[in-house]
Amino acid sequence: MPSKLWNGERHYNAHVDYLKQTYGGRVQKVSINADFTCPNRDGKLGRGGCTFCNNDSFTPAYVKETPSITAQLDKGVAFLRQRYKRTAMFVGYFQAYTNTYGDLASIKKVYEEALAHPDISGLVIGTRPDCITEEQLDYFEALAKKYFIVLEYGIESCYNDTLASVNRGHSFEDTVQALEMSQGRGFHVGGHLMFGFPNDSRERMLAQVEKINQLPLDAIKFHQLQVVKGTVMAKQYREYPEQFNFFTCDEYIDFVVQFVERMRPDLQIQRFTSSAPPSIKLAPDWGNVREDQLILRIEKRFEELNTWQGKYYEGDWAN
Repeated sequence: MPSKLWNGERHYNAHVDYLKQTYGGRVQKVSINADFTCPNRDGKLGRGGCTFCNNDSFTPAYVKETPSITAQLDKGVAFLRQRYKRTAMFVGYFQAYTNTYGDLASIKKVYEEALAHPDISGLVIGTRPDCITEEQLDYFEALAKKYFIVLEYGIESCYNDTLASVNRGHSFEDTVQALEMSQGRGFHVGGHLMFGFPNDSRERMLAQVEKINQLPLDAIKFHQLQVVKGTVMAKQYREYPEQFNFFTCDEYIDFVVQFVERMRPDLQIQRFTSSAPPSIKLAPDWGNVREDQLILRIEKRFEELNTWQGKYYEGDWAN
């Protein structure tokens, strides 16, 4: 194996390892719902949101039950402290909907309530690439001088026709512009990419790695497409199942290994997969495989193939 930019025994550049090495232990995200919405839900761009989106698929119970940000953090930290006893640092995770969709004064009020919590040392902020301004980025840059700050953009696909087909309401060019605006400001920049949209071939999905490698990203999340109840895609799946070509679990493992082999070695991987609650998940059926089990199987596959992140990457490692 040639020289690489990360430490440890894994065959890929794990974000969790970077956090442990940098901050001395586990950095645990505490989910927060601040009642933001999205421009393709409130009518600015459209109605109904992304065809695949149901926030119940990833929202913890304590967020749904508790109205105030401070109370959500109280409950979340108490629960997670018991579950992850070796946590070195807690950060507020603004995940639901678009968390920069609003004027600066209103979003500052929300973020600063979270940062005022005694157990919170930073923020992870999920947003859309078409919902960011220079003024907001200047604010995050100032926060990053005192706190751990991550801005995480929903890229979802590098193809405009795919983005349009799932009603994202933004283009890949919006993603490029947002990332270039965010570069070099002292906070971490992440991206979220989904695999398995209807009518997307495996070859087309894999080819996205060339575009991802060119983006000024620090970290990336991968998720397989899941169809969940209460979404436009659920209706589409019932009416036109032939449009869907889901990965089996083994196929997905091999696909992400192939993708990572071609990826920049310095790009940290935050996660390989997601898991919607069985009560609302319609497809695909991977049985009872937990996320931690899937990660172990992915790592085992890297070992079996004697491969690693960046094995087939050709280019400079710097963004």
